[in-house]
Amino acid sequence: QVQLVESGGGLVQPGGSLRLSCAASASVFRVYVKGWYRQAPGKQRELVAVHPRGGNIYYPDSVKGRFTISRDNAKNTMYLQMNSLKPEDTAVYFCNAEDLRNRNDYWGQGTQVTVSS
Repeated sequence: QVQLVESGGGLVQPGGSLRLSCAASASVFRVYVKGWYRQAPGKQRELVAVHPRGGNIYYPDSVKGRFTISRDNAKNTMYLQMNSLKPEDTAVYFCNAEDLRNRNDYWGQGTQVTVSS
């Protein structure tokens, strides 16, 4: 069973920064970490950043220029660097991965990000 463990969430003031991490329990040869989503209270889960296999990184307009994803393949960990945070960025952030053997999707447990003064 593949596990994804997110970390790095917390409380930050508007304009501040956070870096989230998503560590997969299996190697890059088995699990591909695709990206990040978020869900605010009362809202649907929405895409934050995605890097499809063989494709280009995509950011929606709501975070473009402020959020950046990167990965450490040796650790099979994806990072989400979030700068210039706004109150509307407040949500639970989830990472998403694909099992390369059977194409199953996996989700982490989520990490809370709260942007407030």
